Amino acid sequence: MLDESLLDSPEGLAEADHRGLLRGAAEAGARVRTAARHSTEAGINDLKPDGRPRAVLIAGPGAAATHAADLLGTLAGAGSPVTRLAPTGVAPAAGALRWELPGWVGSVDLLLITTPDGTEPGLSLLADQAYRRGCAVVAVAPGRSPLADAVNGSHGLFVPMATAPYDQDEPFTASAPGVLWALLTPLLALLDRTGVLTAPPDALGKVADRLDRVAEFCGPAIATYSNPAKTLAAELADALPIVWTEGTSAGPAGRRFAAALAELSGTPAVVAELPEALAAHSALLAGPLAASADPDDFFRDRVEDPPALHARVVLLRDRPIGGLTAAPGARDLALSHDTPISELEPEAGGELETLAELIAITDFAAVYLALASRA
Repeated sequence: MLDESLLDSPEGLAEADHRGLLRGAAEAGARVRTAARHSTEAGINDLKPDGRPRAVLIAGPGAAATHAADLLGTLAGAGSPVTRLAPTGVAPAAGALRWELPGWVGSVDLLLITTPDGTEPGLSLLADQAYRRGCAVVAVAPGRSPLADAVNGSHGLFVPMATAPYDQDEPFTASAPGVLWALLTPLLALLDRTGVLTAPPDALGKVADRLDRVAEFCGPAIATYSNPAKTLAAELADALPIVWTEGTSAGPAGRRFAAALAELSGTPAVVAELPEALAAHSALLAGPLAASADPDDFFRDRVEDPPALHARVVLLRDRPIGGLTAAPGARDLALSHDTPISELEPEAGGELETLAELIAITDFAAVYLALASRA
């Protein structure tokens, strides 16, 4: 059950936030600026590459590497394929994970290693393997970590991860907002220099500004009725989120939201892109999870009986309404099955800015749902 009173208690939220999730969400803009500065100090802005890499590979543990690969691959398009190297191992522990380069990787490819830990022996071995293949290596991880020594020893480029003082006292959560932007920003700057995507310094500055603005109107001091993140968290209480996305960059934002809901609050969610989502999820909305599926629910004892789990559509769009869009069809399908729908659409801006806004609002919503559900 969601404690909605906690959503409007900044003090209560702070007391429940043992992992510093709200602080990480609020400081996302600052992390981008710090990470951009670290990138400059590491020499990324001075690079003069001969051309774009044939392929970009990303390795790292958990959700952080998965989300980074998804976001970068979407922004890069088909020009330079971005592939995540999935680890193998018997457990999701730093010492148990191993990564292998595909046999075709060579001197015309680029390996990116991203981790909030830096102690994984498998990543150090991967950096050495790439060096022996002649593949360029760039890593983003905490400074003074074993991975930093391995990358520097393999003549790779190492960028210290942007951290905050409290990071030393709290374990990293892979889906935490601060972790994502600390790892992603240097990779954006690097791939801009190599021509894989467009993310110049002024664009990263606009991303930081947009994240700051979201923190202002989604922060814990803002009441639920005027706070889109708290409103979304309250709407998703006791619901199965059906996340539909429209627009190229909304896709990775929706997939990240579903992953954050699962990791932070234990809320399962399904995600798909429009217009295919209308066919993929039509049977789901017509099934027992639809609000209209149980006509006796109105007479349920609200005190004694647990609430029934019903679907709720969350529509994330990265472009304004108009033109070619499946949004009206999505609304019609949801409402025809008495399924409520929540919609998020960012303010106008560049692709990176609008993507950052969608990620930031849904990050705040996932955090609020996690904190208020565990009260």
